[in-house]
Amino acid sequence: MPVMTEPKLISGNANRPLAQSIARRMSMHRGMSVSLLDARVERFNDAEIFVEVYENVRGEDMYIIQPTSNPANDNLMELLIMTDALRRSSAARITAVIPYFGYARQDRRAKARTPISAKLVANLLTEAGVDRVLTLDLHAAQIQGFFDVPVDNLYAAPVFALDVQHHFKGRMGDLMVVSPDVGGVARARELATRIGAPLAIVDKRREKAGEIAEMTVIGDVSGKACIIVDDICDTAGTLVKAAQVLIDNGATEVHAYITHGVLSGPAVERVSNSIMKSLVITDSIQPTEAVKNAPNIRIVPTAPMFTQAILNIWNGTSVSSLFETDTLLPIYEGLYSPI
Repeated sequence: MPVMTEPKLISGNANRPLAQSIARRMSMHRGMSVSLLDARVERFNDAEIFVEVYENVRGEDMYIIQPTSNPANDNLMELLIMTDALRRSSAARITAVIPYFGYARQDRRAKARTPISAKLVANLLTEAGVDRVLTLDLHAAQIQGFFDVPVDNLYAAPVFALDVQHHFKGRMGDLMVVSPDVGGVARARELATRIGAPLAIVDKRREKAGEIAEMTVIGDVSGKACIIVDDICDTAGTLVKAAQVLIDNGATEVHAYITHGVLSGPAVERVSNSIMKSLVITDSIQPTEAVKNAPNIRIVPTAPMFTQAILNIWNGTSVSSLFETDTLLPIYEGLYSPI
C-alpha cells in the first residue's frame, strides 16, 4: 500500500464554512497550502445526489467533513454517497468527520414499536465504507458502541471552560452550572468541575410528550449567575422556560452553553426575546443568518479542535489529549488568553 503522505479533506454541502476553516488551520499546521478536495456534490432534477471527485485518491487518508444536520436525510445521503465514491476510488482509509451526529436522540427503544435510528445510521456508515468516525458531543455516549469501527467523540466542555474563564474573569465565584434535566447531570458536572463551580439541576415533570407541566430547581441558585449546559438546543422552549424558572428562584442572570445549535422553528426568536443574557453555541451546525444576527447568541469555533484531532488521527497520536486544558489552550490561543 502506498505511504499516506498527507491527510486529504473533502466536504459535502452541510457546513462548508467549517470545512474551509479546518483546511485553513491545517495549512497553518502543515506549513503548506491545504485545500478541500476538488469535487462536486450536486443533485439531479429529481433531487437524487450525485458525487464526482476530480482528484486521485488512491491510497490516500481521506477525511469527509459533513454534519448530518437539517436537512438531516439529504446530508446523511451526501455523506454515504461521498464515502462510496472514495471507497470505489481505492482510498486507503476513510474517516467521517461528523461535527453533529443526527438521529442521535433515537438511541434506545423508549416505547414499543419504535426504531433505534442511531444504530441504523451507524450500520449505514459502516456498510458504506467508513473506517473511522470523528464527532463532537454525541447525545448519548453509548452510541459509540453502535459502530464496529473506531469512534472518537470530542467534547465541547473543555472549550466552553476556556470561554467561561475568559468572559467571566473576576466573577468565577458567582457562577453556578445548571443541568436542564436529570439526564444531563454528567455533562453539566464536567463543566462545573473544570471551572470550579457548584452544580444545580432543573427537574422537569411532563404530563405528556412535548409538554412540560412543572419545573423544579434542585439547589440554591440565589444570587448566582447561572450557566445552563446541554448538548442540543432544538426549539429552545425548554431552555427559555428553565432560564425563567432560575430567575424566579433568585438567580441574578442566566447564560447557556449548548454544543449543537439546531435552533429550529421559533428557537431564535424565543432566545432573542428571552431573559437569557447569552446563548453560546458551537459552529458544528452551520449557523443561519438569523442565528448570526441574534443579539444574545454567540458562536464558538470548533475548527481548531477538529483540525488537531484530524492531525492526531493521521499521525497516530492521542485524540483524548484534546480533553485537557493544557493541550487546548495553545490551539485556541488567538481566542482566549492564558489562564
